[in-house]
Amino acid sequence: MQLFQQQYKIFGSFGASLRNIRHGRAQGSLALVTAASALPLAEAMLAGGLPIAEVTLRTPAAIDAIRILAGSPGLCVGAGTVTTPDQAREAIDAGDSFIVTPGLDEAIIGFCQGRNVPIIPGAVTPTEIMRAQNCGLSLVKFFPCNAFGGLPAIQALAGPFPNMQFLPTGGISLENLRTYLSHPSVTACGGTWMARAEWIREGKFNFIEQACAQTRESVGL
Repeated sequence: MQLFQQQYKIFGSFGASLRNIRHGRAQGSLALVTAASALPLAEAMLAGGLPIAEVTLRTPAAIDAIRILAGSPGLCVGAGTVTTPDQAREAIDAGDSFIVTPGLDEAIIGFCQGRNVPIIPGAVTPTEIMRAQNCGLSLVKFFPCNAFGGLPAIQALAGPFPNMQFLPTGGISLENLRTYLSHPSVTACGGTWMARAEWIREGKFNFIEQACAQTRESVGL
């Protein structure tokens, strides 16, 4: 843990979550069936040197898991699969540091901006990216990445939107991570490869620690 703290700086305050994501280059997308898995999961990710976690609101345990993870020093925790302002409110009240949505919704964006919490909305078309840009955002989630054209699509969109950064998820793996990160418009990548649902469910936190360490090495941290 001491080595991790020396080599990786976690920033605080508004906007800092985006700097954490940009610095880390990869974030885990986590689906927790039980909140009891949260603490050992946090310990495994920190030990592996990958302290950015997005807890998807796809299970009843998600909010409780966010509350536990948010109390883990050194871990930057966000909520994913947020589809309503009420979900955003619940996640923020639980202590999360950023919000990720699968699509673009101005009501959620406005709510998060009003609460001074960074939001990364899903946007895969020029129209959606323009709407995000007009909301004052400079980073969007490109999801599901493979289904919407992968890196070639991001390369094409970077032309008319040179100031927009992308966080692709959905089809990212340790094997293609470097390829995506080599593009200047890709800030970071998200996925489940470093914390697979079955590993969490079966308590294989040593697998998660190892996968996080491999990811960290792959991105050059």
